[in-house]
Amino acid sequence: MSNQDQYTLQDPRTQYHTGDTHQNSDQPSPALDSKLSPSSDHGEQTYRGADRLKGRKALITGGDSGIGRAVAIAFAREGASVVINYLPEEKVDGEDTLALLKEAGVEATAIAGDIKNEEFCTALVKQAHEFMGGLDILVNNAGKQQFVQNIEDLSTEQFTTTFQTNVFAMFWITKAASQYMPAGGSIINTTSIQCYQPSPGLLDYSSTKGAITSFTKSCAKMLIEKGIRVNGVAPGPIWTPIQQSGGQPAEKLPNFGENTPMGRPGQPAELAPTYVYLASQESSYVTAEIMGVTGGKHLP
Repeated sequence: MSNQDQYTLQDPRTQYHTGDTHQNSDQPSPALDSKLSPSSDHGEQTYRGADRLKGRKALITGGDSGIGRAVAIAFAREGASVVINYLPEEKVDGEDTLALLKEAGVEATAIAGDIKNEEFCTALVKQAHEFMGGLDILVNNAGKQQFVQNIEDLSTEQFTTTFQTNVFAMFWITKAASQYMPAGGSIINTTSIQCYQPSPGLLDYSSTKGAITSFTKSCAKMLIEKGIRVNGVAPGPIWTPIQQSGGQPAEKLPNFGENTPMGRPGQPAELAPTYVYLASQESSYVTAEIMGVTGGKHLP
């Protein structure tokens, strides 16, 4: 997948080669990383920790695959205890991720459940706090993305479900977590380049990412009164299972990510260091910010 690891000087345009990204484009949603072809790089073989999060306690939604898995691996190798959440249908990926976290020698567990349910969101935070004996990092990463070309074909059910998953769950989980998090805690929300450069066919998804961006900036100004920082990461086109399960139409997959200045899609492993930075005390004067990892499709 990668020509060399992330610690070797090389041309970023050719650091990763995905190749035939049109394969398995009919994966059902939610899709599995175990079926993704070609596979993603989550830093399994490359991420090296340096105790930047030693003793920290993190909850990550959508931690079974894609960006969530890469972030979970990085956090664990930086010394943090980690709880990941995913849908019950994603158990195969979740168990694979959990095994990688335990290999890092930290406390780790997985809590399966649907974050579209407010009661589950509240229970998830409580269980994570109890398991780790605290909670000081929250990554709201789980998301729903389904491509629909024409607005007349976009159902109220899909529009509502996308907002429940991407926005309402973030609110419920953040609200619950803020009651446990100490001063110095960090909340990181996954928004998207779609907030700033929305694509036709992703009307509901891009709308939620706009909401996430605004929520992040407003919530940051609210929670800094408790000493909690809130920031966001805006990925560009990243190669994850969501793309092959209806996130993109099949005909667009062969050229996915090629419209970036770098000419390729990003890999989850390329996102993880940004989340580590925002979670760590190194970013102590950073709040209400959105950091882009977009392959050159820059934020405004």
